[in-house]
Amino acid sequence: MDKHPPLLKSPKIHIWRYLLILVILGLAVQLLVPQIASLESSWSVVQDMTWWAVVLAVAAQIFSYLGAGYMLHAILANNHQKLSIFKGAMITLASASIGLVAGGWVGDAAATYAWVRREVDDNNTATLAGTLPPILNTALLAVMALIGTAYLLAVHDLGQAELIEFGITLLALVLIIFSLASALRYPKLATRLVVWLAGRWAALLHKQYEPEETMAAVGEFVDAWNSLGDGKWRGPLLGAIANLSFDMLTLYFLFIAAGHNVSLGVLFAGYGLPFILARMAFLLPGGLGVVEGSMVVLYDSLLVPNAVSVVVILGYRLLSFWLPSLLGFAAAAYLSRKSFKIMTEPV
Repeated sequence: MDKHPPLLKSPKIHIWRYLLILVILGLAVQLLVPQIASLESSWSVVQDMTWWAVVLAVAAQIFSYLGAGYMLHAILANNHQKLSIFKGAMITLASASIGLVAGGWVGDAAATYAWVRREVDDNNTATLAGTLPPILNTALLAVMALIGTAYLLAVHDLGQAELIEFGITLLALVLIIFSLASALRYPKLATRLVVWLAGRWAALLHKQYEPEETMAAVGEFVDAWNSLGDGKWRGPLLGAIANLSFDMLTLYFLFIAAGHNVSLGVLFAGYGLPFILARMAFLLPGGLGVVEGSMVVLYDSLLVPNAVSVVVILGYRLLSFWLPSLLGFAAAAYLSRKSFKIMTEPV
């Protein structure tokens, strides 16, 4: 039996979150509609699309989720546990969908923790599976955003206001990563700081606070990360690279399908920065509106025709977000049903 309470708890789904998503969808439409030059020209792009490239975009997105599945597979393999790549991809899909209606990336991490915990019955491994993937993905997105920002500066397509905005966003990410690294280097100091912050937050909400659970959670986090020594970080990092690389390749193939080949610089500029902004706007599930709106603006500034960028970005979000979200809810139902069946089987 585990001595400590779990770091991540299964999220509760409330009806009001569905209403919130509907409101955000409305906002996303308001962001996109002004960017559409004409529906007629956009439809013309759709009619003339090269469909073999669309098929390659679909294949790239499948490989992207398999990369995420490999990341979970590698994390468990480091701790002598077994999880197939396909099962890892299914957990990734299901957890992302749960995160849409229950706490964003926190709900996503909590759902991953819960399902991995049921698979391996190991608190530390499940904690790492819940926390490591979003951190690796965010770090890689920050690198992509830096490459994109450098390209925009080189071609003089980043105004002063945009430079300040993206600079603040990247600075915030660097501070977060630095804080996590410091916490791993000085766990006792980090524990005291987290306990103090949690205590102040509880006092602000007029709630009773017990620091023991926070201390145990920080301890589990540090123990889990320490298990990545001796090169055990390579497998999860490879999975994260595959996850994001194939996802960006999906966007690239859709540009090819729309008859507009883009350079790597343009691709990086329009991909990394919007997702970094979406990470910072964590209240919006899946970066709704933020990703679409900022992608259209950036690609328009890089002289991509408006009709092309709108079709490509909406198609990309359909393949990378909307369809996986629907599949994720089905996967969540399957995983939950399987877990319930295991728990009710006689010993």
